[in-house]
Amino acid sequence: MSINDRVIAIIAEQAVLEPSDVTHESTLEDLGIDSLGLVESIFAIEEEFDISIPFNANETTQSEFDLSNVAAIVTGIERLVAEKV
Repeated sequence: MSINDRVIAIIAEQAVLEPSDVTHESTLEDLGIDSLGLVESIFAIEEEFDISIPFNANETTQSEFDLSNVAAIVTGIERLVAEKV
């Protein structure tokens, strides 16, 4: 399974949706993911890929990590995974 598919599966699980309901254009807000769901998604992604996402749950708008939509999240995860190797 690709990084893209794995990230979408994690986000879909947090949103209680099918992965097919999650598009690259979807925002977490569009998917009904609140701040707690966001933190849980971040933790699940970090665990899945053994990475650390530069994210401050107390100041989500000041995050170094682009959470604007699913495509930005996937791109960021791909970059962090590549840097890890």
